[in-house]
Amino acid sequence: MFEPEIPPNTGNVIRLCANTGVTLHLIKPLGFRIDDKSLQRSGLDYRDMADVVVHANLEHCLGASGAARVFAIETGAAQRYSDVAFTAGDAFLFGPETRGLPPHVLELLGPARSLSIPMRAHSRSLNLSNAVALVVYEAWRQLGFQGSASPGPACVE
Repeated sequence: MFEPEIPPNTGNVIRLCANTGVTLHLIKPLGFRIDDKSLQRSGLDYRDMADVVVHANLEHCLGASGAARVFAIETGAAQRYSDVAFTAGDAFLFGPETRGLPPHVLELLGPARSLSIPMRAHSRSLNLSNAVALVVYEAWRQLGFQGSASPGPACVE
């Protein structure tokens, strides 16, 4: 997550990562403190179960993540997230809630690595934590839900 701003969204993503085995990389500056009460409340007790790494900047994150491929998830990208064959080690970059990824980041990754989530015409964006969930679960589904507790239906709260 590139410069996330809203603590409850990040808390929700922490919980998602704990439940899917995905590492969460947070790229500074953050719009909150890691010990923020609303972050803790939305992440419940999952913070200790999630692998969360905080990076000083995007360059540090890209160098440290070891990702095979990095995909920008951005409104308006020509390619849908569901049309890509993901592989183990792929990473997804989501922008801040109020402004999305800046042009220089999109240029760095290139149009072939920019993916969108389909929405109805005239819609601006999805909630960040919902967008992360959609993409992470699609990638995990493609990888056969490796590491999941059971092959049966999941329980939804």
